[in-house]
Amino acid sequence: MPKQRGPGHLLRVTVGALETGAAWVLDLRRVPHWLIVGATRSGKSTLINALVAGLAPQPVALVGIDCKGGMELSLYEPRLSALATNREQAVRLLAALVDLTLDRMSVCRAARVRNIWGLPDKERPVPVVVIVDELAELFLVASRNEKDEAQAAGTALIRLAQLGAALGVFLVVAGQRVGSDLGPGVTALRAQLGGRVCHRVADPGTAEMALGDLNPDALKAAQAITPEQAGTAVLASGDGWERARSHLITEAEAEAVAAEYAHLTPVLSELHVEAP
Repeated sequence: MPKQRGPGHLLRVTVGALETGAAWVLDLRRVPHWLIVGATRSGKSTLINALVAGLAPQPVALVGIDCKGGMELSLYEPRLSALATNREQAVRLLAALVDLTLDRMSVCRAARVRNIWGLPDKERPVPVVVIVDELAELFLVASRNEKDEAQAAGTALIRLAQLGAALGVFLVVAGQRVGSDLGPGVTALRAQLGGRVCHRVADPGTAEMALGDLNPDALKAAQAITPEQAGTAVLASGDGWERARSHLITEAEAEAVAAEYAHLTPVLSELHVEAP
């Protein structure tokens, strides 16, 4: 377990090392929303483990959406303020998050400030980091009802991405496969996620979705990552791109950190996602 586990700066986590030797820092205050892609055993899950381990000691709420029955994110459940494990739950949770965000907008307007950071410390709502694992599970459809759910989920995610930075709601969206074939909602969401991390991927469309709109050199670098380079990734934002490698944090270590800091989990009753 790396030593950078303490609170440090709010919403700022050292998750690995850049190819230059400098620390790889994910700073959600600077780049609020991220898309993380990678094939099985490419390092995607390890990176999410490192991010959760760094956020767990901080005064933030963590929310999980894992429509594969919670197979990945249930590891962190003691530290999660809410966890949706299927698409029906995810749609309700995302709708609740949009309502929470709009409530925060009303608070900021009443206080005549542009974002929650302008509020006094005692009045500032807790930052919320929403981690979505395997985005394709939200968007793959086999019936009209599933199509309606997928559209609702996509619309809510886009809305959160548009409003969240100022109102303390941050998105980390991950997937093995993220392509335009999943529908226009995925492409529209991608445009709102300013930070990108691309590990080795199984299809060129996913790498293109992650990096193609930002930098052609970054895309080429990501496509050159081999199976032997697990943990290696290309990260990009409007500031440019770099190669990096995440700290190796195992599932057991991430689970232990979540349990250790479970007492810091904010209770957000408005995010109740059980069936009505």
